[in-house]
Amino acid sequence: MIRSLNRFMMILLAATATALLALGVAWSAATPANKPMAVVSTQAEKLFPDAPDGVDPVVTGPVSAAFKQRQADAGCDKATWPNVPAACFEH
Repeated sequence: MIRSLNRFMMILLAATATALLALGVAWSAATPANKPMAVVSTQAEKLFPDAPDGVDPVVTGPVSAAFKQRQADAGCDKATWPNVPAACFEH
């Protein structure tokens, strides 16, 4: 009885290991680690490389009326990171 139980456990263990190995191979094939990633930098990303989560596209504080007009013309109030025109930051 113990011998047949040991044999069953060995078969079960081998089947489990094979299934896990197959799952790992399938996962690796689906998500290649060496796939090159496209690097696209927008103007805003180049201006603020240390802000990966973004920067508020509307500069607040004391700015000139001309700068406020440039912000309005550039659509800074509707811009979303990283597609923010440089005109929203440069004054």
